[in-house]
Amino acid sequence: MPARPVLRIGHPLLLQVAQAVAEFNTPELDALVADMLDTMTAVDGAGLAATQIGVLQRVVIFGSKNNPRYPDRPPVELTVLVNPEIQPLGNETGSDWEGCLSVPDMRGWVPRYQRIIYRGFDPQGQPVEREVEGFHARVVQHEVDHLDGILYPQRIEDMTKFGFEKELFKESPEDSLKGTPEVESSC
Repeated sequence: MPARPVLRIGHPLLLQVAQAVAEFNTPELDALVADMLDTMTAVDGAGLAATQIGVLQRVVIFGSKNNPRYPDRPPVELTVLVNPEIQPLGNETGSDWEGCLSVPDMRGWVPRYQRIIYRGFDPQGQPVEREVEGFHARVVQHEVDHLDGILYPQRIEDMTKFGFEKELFKESPEDSLKGTPEVESSC
């Protein structure tokens, strides 16, 4: 399956709420998942929601291991999650930098729950449930937000901590063309 174009901020489909998947273990669902995996791999993403490739179904994928965009982040097991639900474990939140394939070259300081349980199904309809924290929890929350028509800039509380990577992470005005340090990102 070929990688698909990733929709960018401003596209109206990114603001839509995705519909639940009604049937599992179908050729259509398998093809969607294959396209999502190919797309995420092609752009070195840590996650992708079906809405980001223009499909309004509640399907997300995420995983990060030896990813050049996240060399210092702990690995996240590759997961396909259909009809996901998130339950926060406590009220503890933390903020960190996020980016998104749909908001290219930008980062924002985003609060998220530190610990969550996520539930859903794999493409064959088998239940999936995990308790996670840290980067893994952040990635899942980011991707599920996409299914609800929410992009991470909508979660930023301090807009002085939102901008282009090259501007936010340069050490001085003369450094504007240098690379950026590794920062946490979701998709």
